[in-house]
Amino acid sequence: MAGGWVYFMTNRPDGTLYVGVTSDLARRVQEHREGNVEGFTKKHALKTLVYTEFHDDIRAALQREKNIKHWSRAWKARLIHKDNPDWLDLYDQLI
Repeated sequence: MAGGWVYFMTNRPDGTLYVGVTSDLARRVQEHREGNVEGFTKKHALKTLVYTEFHDDIRAALQREKNIKHWSRAWKARLIHKDNPDWLDLYDQLI
């Protein structure tokens, strides 16, 4: 089975967070940035990619996303701060 990405989008450092999962991270983030995805990310203008993690199996990525969605905001923020303390946009690293 193909791999997948768990990722966080935000609108600013320490701002609103969205956690998602995809098999094609660059395409999916571009959709968020262009506002092509209706729903939460478009409504809150979440266009900044601040966290990613790759899983060899998409099922593992889906389970990880589900687990993270139940975490407190503080836990999610700590995860971001560990690898991206300045909440920099990681999109340019994808293309």
